[in-house]
Amino acid sequence: MSPPLQPIIEAMAARVIAAAEELTALDSAIGDADHGLNMKRGFEAVLADGANIFAKPLPDALKAIGMTLVMKVGGASGPLYGTLFMTLGKELPNEPTMADVSRACNIAVDAIKARGKADFNNKTMLDVLGPVTSHLGSGAANFDSIRTVAQESAEGTIPMKAIRGRASFLGERSIGHMDPGARSSQIMIDAICDVLEGKA
Repeated sequence: MSPPLQPIIEAMAARVIAAAEELTALDSAIGDADHGLNMKRGFEAVLADGANIFAKPLPDALKAIGMTLVMKVGGASGPLYGTLFMTLGKELPNEPTMADVSRACNIAVDAIKARGKADFNNKTMLDVLGPVTSHLGSGAANFDSIRTVAQESAEGTIPMKAIRGRASFLGERSIGHMDPGARSSQIMIDAICDVLEGKA
């Protein structure tokens, strides 16, 4: 498996679990105040099944992670993050190239759009995953630039009015708050970059 999935997922899980209170605070402003706890529960379940998951080939491991998140994460985030991982598992070969990753991420973003009936600029996780995926395909991506795009995209949801999800019920009152799904996506992307760059 190249690169090894286990350290990536373990770092991702650790960061999401550590950020549970921050994500819950973000979600309490514009949602059900459960995003942090739901994501924490989901990634704790992934870690608990790690011996089984990480023994699988990359595609099957990603699908298993996706299924675990669908089953363990409540709200909209479980099906959406589950769709992300399951689609990557379906589309990536066991030894992916950067081109494979870029192509699979594009397909995964489209799958999330379809699952959530959402698009870019709706104040969702797509507003981080979309720009980062586009940047990956630009040929100019490096770890620092990926982190920057993820951070700026998450911050870019603050002035947005929510169009989809629980936050959309608030209308104009959703403006001025970072989307919790965008923030959790940024956290996960940072973790991936740190592991691949040898910083985690």
